[in-house]
Parts: sequence; C-alpha cells; structure tokens
Amino acid sequence: MSAAAVAERTAAAPRQGPALAGRADVRPTGRRLGPGRRRRLAWVGPSALLLLWAAASATGLLDPRILSEPWTVVATASELIADGRLQENLAISAQRAGLGLFFGIVVGAVLALLSGLSRAGEALIDGPVQIKRAIPGLALIPLLILWFGIDETMKVLTITLGVFVPIYLQTHAGLRGIDLRYVELAQTVGLSRAGFIRRVVLPGALPGFFLGLRFAVTGAWVSLVVVEQINSTSGIGYMMELARTYGQTNIIVLGLAVYGILGLLSDGIVRFIERKALSWQRTLAG
Repeated sequence: MSAAAVAERTAAAPRQGPALAGRADVRPTGRRLGPGRRRRLAWVGPSALLLLWAAASATGLLDPRILSEPWTVVATASELIADGRLQENLAISAQRAGLGLFFGIVVGAVLALLSGLSRAGEALIDGPVQIKRAIPGLALIPLLILWFGIDETMKVLTITLGVFVPIYLQTHAGLRGIDLRYVELAQTVGLSRAGFIRRVVLPGALPGFFLGLRFAVTGAWVSLVVVEQINSTSGIGYMMELARTYGQTNIIVLGLAVYGILGLLSDGIVRFIERKALSWQRTLAG
C-alpha cells in the first residue's frame, strides 16, 4: 500500500466516529475507561481515617480528654465484651433497627407501587409523602412520645418514618422511569396485569429500590442513635448517654465506632445484594 493511500485512510478514520464500535477488526487497547473495579478498595478510606486518628493520638496532637485514643477504645470494648454489656446492648439496638427497617421497607415499597401504577393512587399518596419528606422524622418525636409514650413502639415507629420515605421516593422514581417501549411491547404480546407487574414493573423498579434501600439503612441507624438517647434503659445509645453523665469519653467514642461499623457493614450488604439481583444490568459500578 502506498504512502498516499495510508495517509488517506488515516485522515478518514476520525470521520467514521461511532461506526467503528461495530467492526470486528477493532481491538481493545487494554486500558479500561471509567472508574474500574473498586470492590477491594472499600476499606481504604476507613483505614486511612483510623491511621490518622492513631497518629494524632500517639503524637499528642489530639487531647485524650477530647477524643480517646484508638487503643483505649479497643481496651474498653474488650472490657465491655468480657462482662457482656456490649453484646446485650448491641443485640437490642440491632433488633430495633431491624424492625424499623422492615416495616419502613414494606410501607415504602407498597406505597410506591400504589402511587406509581395508578394516577388515583399518586394523587392520594404522593402529596402526603412529600409533606412528610419536608418534616424531619426526628421532629415528630415529641408528638410520638405523647401518643405512644417512651416504650419500644415509639422507637420502632420513629425508625420506620426515617426509612419509608427514601424507599418510596426512589422506587417511585424507578417506576416512572420505565421505558415506554417495554410497556408497548407488553401490550403487544398480550401480557396480563399480573404478568406486566412481574416481568416489567418489578425489574424496572429494582435499581431505584436498591438506591432507596441504601439511604434507608443509613436513616435507620441515624434515627436509632437519637431514640436510644431518650429515656432508654438499653441499647448502644443508652450506653453512650450513661457514659456522658459520668464523663467516659472512651465509651462514647466506642458507641460511635459501633454505629459507624454497623452502617458501613449494612451498606456493604445492600450493595452485595444489589450486584447479585441486578447482574443483568451493565453499569460503571459493576
């Protein structure tokens, strides 16, 4: 091939644009575009934060009266585990968060389906949910105490209110974002209402549901922190409030670390389930 022919083909290549994507002779360059695989890097940020905390404590830059040293917190955790207090309070906190998360997921998902699949349902449901969205769930605690007292019902209900809104919002958005071509295809092949919901609606809403679930898990732990410090007699929050009374910074920091670890693990579990459930979906995150 002459030099002129090579130059002509080279000049013509940029004008071909996306058409090159379908050619069989195009070879991958070995360099992947996008963020790449990040599953093994999930603990880099928390580990760096822990190292920074330890370095500041060891060099004296961080006053232990303000924030206890990491090794002091670890020793405190060992003592509380030895006498069983940490496990007992952790189990109670996990039970409260689990119940609130369960009820919030059910309520949010059901309301999203009713609102997303029906104009009448949207007219009745979406407005009140948006009003609740504008009112922080923690602002309702005084009213919930008047209605239900300070027992477990109030605590679980507060967590539920903090959970169902993100579930509803993201699932509803997922339903409204389903491509109309799939709806038309379902009508063409004669799918029943139940088959349409099972084969089109639910798979289409899953990405939004899982996004809402990640927000909901965080909301559950945030709500739990508050309700357990309101006249509670058990739970991690009660343990922290009791430590505040006696000026035990190490126990307070331990409680915060427990909440942080629980939040990180919960988010990791949700993301793992999401990857498995949405394995058919190819995204940069995958």
